[in-house]
Amino acid sequence: MTVAVQNTDYYKTLGVEKGASEDEIKKAYRKLAMKYHPDRNQGNKEAEEKFKKLSEAYAVLSDKEKRKAYDTYGSADFHQRFSQEDIFRNADLGSIFREFGINFGGGSGATFRTSGMGGGIFDELFGQSDIRGGQRGFHQQARAVKGSDLQLELPITLDEVLGGVEKTIALGRGAGAEKVAVKIPAGIETGKKLRMAGKGAPSPMGGPSGDLYLLIRVEPHPLFQRDGNDLVVDKVIRFSEAVLGVEIEVPTLDGKNLRVKVPAGSQQHARLRLKGKGLPDGPAAPRGDLFVRIVVEIPKKLSKEQKRLVEELAAAGL
Repeated sequence: MTVAVQNTDYYKTLGVEKGASEDEIKKAYRKLAMKYHPDRNQGNKEAEEKFKKLSEAYAVLSDKEKRKAYDTYGSADFHQRFSQEDIFRNADLGSIFREFGINFGGGSGATFRTSGMGGGIFDELFGQSDIRGGQRGFHQQARAVKGSDLQLELPITLDEVLGGVEKTIALGRGAGAEKVAVKIPAGIETGKKLRMAGKGAPSPMGGPSGDLYLLIRVEPHPLFQRDGNDLVVDKVIRFSEAVLGVEIEVPTLDGKNLRVKVPAGSQQHARLRLKGKGLPDGPAAPRGDLFVRIVVEIPKKLSKEQKRLVEELAAAGL
């Protein structure tokens, strides 16, 4: 099971044409990165996310081999071949500011350091600033920007909802994939999210990785339908059994079979309640109920004898 990556148009992200030169790509990144850097947009999550995407786009398009692979395979296939760590490996995002002669800290240059991801990915972008044009400078310690959060859909069965389950998922592809165990609590519903801290995308600035959110999807069951913490199962009986009453065998989700009496005169879609045979509301919570929905079978064809008997019943007012 792998984390799905959305299609990304890196050229569009930087606002350049596909055939843009290396110099054009650098200029585009420098201009936009200066605009959206978190230190200039304190508390602005949209700007922070924009900066992450810009840095990722530049890390790919500024590297000849990565850019060639991206152009050759397209975004979706590229992201299957390259993880976030692959993308930022050996990327020197900090050098671009030095190359463009930005004057930081009275000519002392910006402060950069590697992040341990295999190259010059910067953790600190701005020191004391003396930006040209007489603008007021600022001096801030750059904060470590968290990596992007990722989301993965995780299908589970209704049986696993009943008792909870531990699943192992693979993050990444091939031999380098990280296997992580995750506990799915009993009673969980479709649409619920489980957070795995630090298992999202790595930070483009050497900060903490983002989080991974597992989006739960409970798969349909061939027998049981879910209604909150209750379960519903259909049982088909004959018309005569609905009139006279009958004892039927009802399966439960935990593999047992129960004998249940259907009272005489039961109507179509009548429900019989089996208390405590549904799903739990949580790991240690009581279980809901199992409802047996009666489906009265009306035959489409009758033998001559059956027809005669039904006609007699009709004549008798039934």
